[in-house]
Amino acid sequence: MSKVEKALQKARALDDMAPIQSVATPSAAENPLVVQQTDIGAFTAQIARMSQKAAFVRPDMDEAKIIYPDMDDVRVVDAFRQIRTNVLQNCAGANCIVLVTSVVPDGGASFVAKNLAAAFSFDETKTALLVDCHLRSPSLDALVTDKVRHGLADYLQAGDMDVAQIIHEGGLPRFRLIPAGRKTARGTEQLDSRRMKDLLDHLKTRYPDRYIVLNAASPHETADMKILSALADMVILVVPYGRATEAEIWAAAKEIDEKKFLGVVFNDEPQPGRIIWN
Repeated sequence: MSKVEKALQKARALDDMAPIQSVATPSAAENPLVVQQTDIGAFTAQIARMSQKAAFVRPDMDEAKIIYPDMDDVRVVDAFRQIRTNVLQNCAGANCIVLVTSVVPDGGASFVAKNLAAAFSFDETKTALLVDCHLRSPSLDALVTDKVRHGLADYLQAGDMDVAQIIHEGGLPRFRLIPAGRKTARGTEQLDSRRMKDLLDHLKTRYPDRYIVLNAASPHETADMKILSALADMVILVVPYGRATEAEIWAAAKEIDEKKFLGVVFNDEPQPGRIIWN
């Protein structure tokens, strides 16, 4: 039985799925945080020196719909901490690249991607890098706090651009963002380039404390997700509550490598904070 079959079976068992239902988030006792016994002192010191010229305050974060540790709705914060825990368990002690995509367009992948990155930044021993790979319809530019807006598309088009020119502060400590940059109709070709692969290799290997989250278009829109999933370590599939059928989930899931499929996140539910894991 495939991982997707198991996920859908869990949903049916818990909520008689029709068309998309929800499941209970695994408890901390069932999925304990993996603690690695490695010497991270040097990296922790480096993280502490990360510059932060502009920081979001509560109204900024509320407007951006991004989580923070002491926000009022703790259920949402806990849900993203649980996703982070599952990612860490599957990383086996190493940093990783996580691709987030949705079953249908505007299904909540951007929301999940930016808040998963935020959850990683809560940990003072880790940094988060969010990359907006939705080049046809960028949605994360509002998180950039500086004036220069070079992004991923600019870097992929300009062979002489330095990586540092596209990494921007994201308003939170230890949180960085590569925005999509200029809109382009050639996004698929650019994401399928050697330059894109080399970029992700560089971003992942330069800092062992860095966790990279990719925001991608749904497989319904372009072939981008399939290209990016080949470059990612794991894939999370976002399902907008009440807006997708089981057939649509299957169609999206078929585009994901079985070995990389991490789980399904149901977005915009009446009861927030519930997820399906394998």
